[in-house]
Amino acid sequence: MKVMTKKIENIAVLTSGGDAPGMNAAIRAVVRACSFYQLKCTGIYRGYQGLIEADFEDLDARSVRNIINKGGTFLKSTRSMEFKTKEGRKKAYDNLVKEGVDAMVVIGGDGTFTGAEYFSQEFNFPIVGIPATIDNDINGTDYTLGYDTALNTVVEAIDKIRDTASSHNRLFLVEVMGRDAGDIALNSGIGAGAEEILIPEEETGVERMIESLRRSKKAGKTSSIIVVAEGEKSGKNIFELARFIEENLDEYEIRVSVLGHIQRGGSPSCFDRVLASKLGVGAVEALMEGKTEVMIGIHHQKVVHVNLQTAIKGDAKIDKELRRVADITSV
Repeated sequence: MKVMTKKIENIAVLTSGGDAPGMNAAIRAVVRACSFYQLKCTGIYRGYQGLIEADFEDLDARSVRNIINKGGTFLKSTRSMEFKTKEGRKKAYDNLVKEGVDAMVVIGGDGTFTGAEYFSQEFNFPIVGIPATIDNDINGTDYTLGYDTALNTVVEAIDKIRDTASSHNRLFLVEVMGRDAGDIALNSGIGAGAEEILIPEEETGVERMIESLRRSKKAGKTSSIIVVAEGEKSGKNIFELARFIEENLDEYEIRVSVLGHIQRGGSPSCFDRVLASKLGVGAVEALMEGKTEVMIGIHHQKVVHVNLQTAIKGDAKIDKELRRVADITSV
């Protein structure tokens, strides 16, 4: 964590990477914290690409009214290849200087934080990050923005799928997001009462799954739900996994449901709105205290400051107690 002595008068805010419910609430908190502390706030549209193209707008407390309940991000988000070049970052820096911006709050995931760290180090520019990704895979914070809302969306979808599974004695494989992290799969699987949960952190093998389904059948279960994180590789994809089950288990009629981007959308939960408000205010106050290259996270209900490098490079571990609970409750 670095500390800078530069006086802050104008804070810019942007969103980058995949959208997540709660981003708008975080923007709102940043803007209103700036207003409370009598600082100017500059909104940057389209993430780092908008930074390169000087797509700026002055924001005040009224600019962010009625957005706390909206999903997505009104500042828009895009992935910028140009920002990965030193020339692109120099353009971005020159635009910030011309606009009179003294510091920046970036809202996103590990890719967003990686770009922020490079930029801050190259130009000695104060930057603070707010973690926003439905995967909950950022180290140093208990929760990321959008994760709770995504969980509720997934559980609601699985509940509806179970109605059909029970009506037709079917086995459903439900794919949820989580290329490298199984938090959504594990938590939603427990919450929705899934018979099996497959996550990328574990290589349990398909044999365990087949045995589990056989035990379920013997126990009198006529339908089953298996939740699969998209990064889990028991098969090349979920459809190949379904074919393997069909070839080795003829007791069920099998269907596949890929929830996809429905998990990213929707109005943020109360938890995500409150979390976004805490992190947004915390980000502005951290910059006012001279802190830079930190992420504002939450740990044991308290706002914490985490080095960006730690947030990016740390390995978020799966909760082994949750896995144990899942195994016990799926009998």
